[in-house]
Amino acid sequence: SVNGQIAVGWLIVEDLVMVLVLVLLPALAPLLGGGASDPLPQSIWVTLGITLAKVGAFIALMLVVGRRVFPKLLWLVARTGSRELFTLCVIAGAVSVAYGSAKLFDVSFALGAFFAGMMMRESEFSHRAAEESLPLRDAFSVLFFVSVGMLFDPRVLLDEPLRVLAVVAIIMVGKTLAAIALVVAFRYPLSSALTVGASLAQIGEFSFILAGLGVALKLLPLEGQSLILAGALISIALNSLLFGAIEPARRWLVARSALARRLERPEDPLAELPSGTDQTVLTGQVVLVGHGRVGQRIAQALAERGVAFVVAEQNRELVEALRAKGVPAVSGDATEPAVLIQAHIARAAMLVIATPDTLGVRKMVELARMLNPGIEVVVRSHNREEAVLLEAEHIGKVFIGEHELAHGMAGHVLARMGRSAASH
Repeated sequence: SVNGQIAVGWLIVEDLVMVLVLVLLPALAPLLGGGASDPLPQSIWVTLGITLAKVGAFIALMLVVGRRVFPKLLWLVARTGSRELFTLCVIAGAVSVAYGSAKLFDVSFALGAFFAGMMMRESEFSHRAAEESLPLRDAFSVLFFVSVGMLFDPRVLLDEPLRVLAVVAIIMVGKTLAAIALVVAFRYPLSSALTVGASLAQIGEFSFILAGLGVALKLLPLEGQSLILAGALISIALNSLLFGAIEPARRWLVARSALARRLERPEDPLAELPSGTDQTVLTGQVVLVGHGRVGQRIAQALAERGVAFVVAEQNRELVEALRAKGVPAVSGDATEPAVLIQAHIARAAMLVIATPDTLGVRKMVELARMLNPGIEVVVRSHNREEAVLLEAEHIGKVFIGEHELAHGMAGHVLARMGRSAASH
């Protein structure tokens, strides 16, 4: 979904910024009041330059090793046919890169591990490496949180309750409000802003690593680390409750605030079809909800056969690209009546929902049939259980992705073997 794309993109940027912080923090520690008692022997810019040069040399070496040496090594090990040896090679490579980065280039162990993963991605065996190391990843995840629990001092909850609440407020209120403000500023509806804000109302493993580095550099007292750990654990525990409160909070805000109503449906030129849209394509057309991988294929087939259609899509960039090609498209969530109205659902012949949102499908179909009782509906489903549920509710014609894929592959095999599907 668009909300998920925004949240994941945000988290990726956060992680990249944290990588930069892990690189620069050791060099900046004396300036920031770290444990060094002597003044800086050289200017801060020289220190930063040396640090960035070391990191640059490390990255350059990893690019060479990652693209030339390590893939060939994995290939040679894979030829032996031993799963155990392959897994051991992956682990040894990752640990060696992480340890070597710390000892030779003064790069943090965490950053070295990050680049070890990037290096392995260059190999054609990257997917196999990920699969073979999956049990270890789960085990290390458990060990990581065990170590977090060992670092956490529960007495901080009793000794410093106000400070703990302040840290939790910064994480769950400050970070959430900042995310909501930015999402709204980019003209996304209030519902998207609330969902993204709730998904970011917690802190994770990079925060623990950063806090540990701060303690090691004597930039952060142990009490501060305990406060961060307490805030992180509480925010993670409360995050599911925050997600459950999104829809009630949205309804409450929309019912009581004119500003919230405007934010729920912001003034957006992409939310309405252009005034010059050919009216002949707005009668008896197909309303296509979603223009992802499935929606693009459907739209291409309709366009090749001259069938009129209108696209309703949450991703503004996709809507802009479609309009640039002359395709009628509106931006917004199709569970909102205004979006379907703009797509002229009342005069449409068919509603095709190409998104995998089972919960949203019900609301879309309900609204569509309210505005056009005779409309035909086609939806997609990921599995048989979802399909049975949708068919029991008389949603419309349901296509199961795996069944259609199997049907296409079987048809190709039968055709190549000189058999037709009908004769089979």
